[in-house]
Amino acid sequence: MLIEKLKSNQAGILLYGLTPPKSNLDNDEIKRISSLQKDRINSLQIDGIILYDLQDESARTSQKRTFEFIHTIDPYVYYTDFLHVTKPAIIYRAVGKYKSDEFSDVLTRCKGSNFATVFVGASSKNQNVNLKLDEAYRIKERIAPNLALGGICIPERHASKANEHLKVASKTSQGCEFFITQAVYNVENAKNFIDDYAKMGVKKVPIIFTFTPCGSLKTLEFMKWLGISVPPFLETRLKNSVDILQSSVSLSLEMFEFLYKYSQAKGVSIGANVESISTRKVEIQASIELLNGIKKIIDKKF
Repeated sequence: MLIEKLKSNQAGILLYGLTPPKSNLDNDEIKRISSLQKDRINSLQIDGIILYDLQDESARTSQKRTFEFIHTIDPYVYYTDFLHVTKPAIIYRAVGKYKSDEFSDVLTRCKGSNFATVFVGASSKNQNVNLKLDEAYRIKERIAPNLALGGICIPERHASKANEHLKVASKTSQGCEFFITQAVYNVENAKNFIDDYAKMGVKKVPIIFTFTPCGSLKTLEFMKWLGISVPPFLETRLKNSVDILQSSVSLSLEMFEFLYKYSQAKGVSIGANVESISTRKVEIQASIELLNGIKKIIDKKF
């Protein structure tokens, strides 16, 4: 099971990341979307799913947001009331939007062997928050000590500050049992993080690298707006490709295979999360192709 794999630091964990439907949709439309996603999820050979808890990151940058921000359904509510899948779920929580008593209630409802959670802090020091990450950790320890807890790891941050491995170690000491990165398009940043993390004489936990297909130049711009690092030579490769979507899938497979082999040699357990956050059929199909390709890499004996 997913929780046991996370807690035992297993390599090769494979997840599928989804965004719940927008909160302004009516019930019938939400049920239609959930039915399609349920069929898709049940057809995949995965350890579990991720359901994101989106937050508006406009405070992080002065640049205009590429796509309009619209609130989505609570991920736990979507999982329990609409999806009805047997696959375990990792529920993201943007902790800053909750007051402490609200957050306590959220954690009380989310107990159970079929769940893990990831706490997400503020996207910027300029963002106004009700609850800080350190306080969220303390509430979790009091309310749901057995709930598997994960954190966010950002290789781009390591490239600029060279301390992401220290952040991971600190969060591990506060109860985090695994980490999930934002989407990776810069393998050098990820490799450098693995190098520094591997050298640390601390308890190691699984690092789940996220990969996401890129279906258009507008999506590429949005990824960069989110802070995802795309090296100039890769950006040129994508922009000049005949099929940007297929090129992004091929790139992601190359990056995962390298990181998977490299991390094994370094003694670090890594896995993969394939994001499927587009409503376009061709991009959904590309996410499945990417996931199946990563599964084949994991199943190889190196």
